[in-house]
Amino acid sequence: MRRSLLSLALCLPLYATASQSLVVCTEASPEGFDIVQYTAATTADASAETVFDRLVRFAPGTTRLQPGLAESWSISQDGLVYEFQLRRGVKFHETAGFKPSRAFNADDVIWSFQRQLDATHPWHKLSPRGFPYAESMALGQLIERIDKLDDYRVRFTLTHPEAPFLANLAMGFASIYSAEYAAQLLAAGTPDLLNRQPVGTGAFIFERYRKDAQIRFRANPDYWAGAPKVDRLLFAITPDPNVRLQQLKAGACQVAVYPRPTDIASLRDDPRLSILELDSLLTAYVGINTRHAPLDDVRVRQAINLAFDKKAYLRAQYGEGNASAAVTPYPATLLGYNDKLEPWPHDPERARKLLAEAGHPNGFKLSIWTRPGGGPTNPNPGIGAQMLQADLAAIGIKADIRVYEWGELIKRAKNGEHDLIFMGWAGDNGDPDNFLTPNLSCAAAKSGENQAGWCNAAFDGLIQQAGAMNDPTKRAELYRQALAIFHEQAPWIPLAHPKQFSVVRKGVEGFVLNPLGSNNFSRVWIKP
Repeated sequence: MRRSLLSLALCLPLYATASQSLVVCTEASPEGFDIVQYTAATTADASAETVFDRLVRFAPGTTRLQPGLAESWSISQDGLVYEFQLRRGVKFHETAGFKPSRAFNADDVIWSFQRQLDATHPWHKLSPRGFPYAESMALGQLIERIDKLDDYRVRFTLTHPEAPFLANLAMGFASIYSAEYAAQLLAAGTPDLLNRQPVGTGAFIFERYRKDAQIRFRANPDYWAGAPKVDRLLFAITPDPNVRLQQLKAGACQVAVYPRPTDIASLRDDPRLSILELDSLLTAYVGINTRHAPLDDVRVRQAINLAFDKKAYLRAQYGEGNASAAVTPYPATLLGYNDKLEPWPHDPERARKLLAEAGHPNGFKLSIWTRPGGGPTNPNPGIGAQMLQADLAAIGIKADIRVYEWGELIKRAKNGEHDLIFMGWAGDNGDPDNFLTPNLSCAAAKSGENQAGWCNAAFDGLIQQAGAMNDPTKRAELYRQALAIFHEQAPWIPLAHPKQFSVVRKGVEGFVLNPLGSNNFSRVWIKP
């Protein structure tokens, strides 16, 4: 999922009034609450990790699958049929605007997926942002049909085997909605409320949202997995990492997510605080828009990679030991990583020669897009953009820096307006496919989610083949071949695989960092 990196110097007067309230200083506003429309981790935190559940879920702090709204499942020998036995007695949230008349059942599963897959579904065209995961992963072509066998059994039939399919169902886009609530909204002519007043089965019930300020939730006492240990959950939207730490030290919040890595050493000396650290599935990169000339020329893209001093960038952004240099779209811990690929060196002379060969001996002009603030994949966007700008100037490329608020940046980038764009991705399910298909496939280029607009038939064929087989050895070899194509074609400047950090006040218990980048607070509590 895309990592939001906003920052405004915003300090909120939010204070926990009792130990049963948990206040989290978060990095950015959600794009909305209808999670199927969005890919940002901040949106997932505010919806998928609080309000909604999925058929399967990841065990806390791992990529290991466990039952969710489905208490069990079976997979046919040919890998084409997945049958789920649904959990009984799960209640949807009761809110001021909705009182459910029934418990969760198969109708809600069917609605939640058909809305994304079926162009004739009454809700399909009501999503202004479309369905980025479903579109970029071509789920409409993968899922042949979804059948309701009875109220508590659902069967998915695929057109071909798909190794990561079950793990994909644990991702935010596969959240289960109330079909009854959707029908009520449609009948009332207020479908937009699905994105503003979400209703799910999750651990927390949405109460209200004040844009760029706060989100309030209350605990769901009927949560099927056990009621949360705090009565209230408040997200204090505090994009500036310095302000987040100030709020944390002052006791205005008990958790501050995504401190700057360069601040970690000093934070360890504060006896009031504890540092949580994890080698997460994160990738920072600069997308090169191959739809814009001369960026459609591979020699130009290679020159841009050669021009950027990535070692200096890593030191400035992350400090010592807080990130590893990226060569491919995903970290070395995942299946099929190609360790024979060497990073593009910092070689301005070679870069200038490539530009001359491509017909640009005097360089050209382009734009570098970024956003305010900082997060785990880009702790200081302003400095990073300036470093890239200076290195490009050294080979004759004149770049202007454009800073956009997160939602505006993503909207414009999906339309392909950018040249170079600083982005980040947090793996959603621990499978290499999740880094490649949503970000670099031809389907993702068509939908606009592929920030590079890059569609390479050979690469696309290899990742499709890999996804369709279960043999990990064969999959790994296909991914190694695909990564070699990616490296040579250079649609990105791969930057870093950062560590993930959060800071909590002493007394906060039960908070576990997620290698997939999102944050779940359903089992967090505060010692008196």
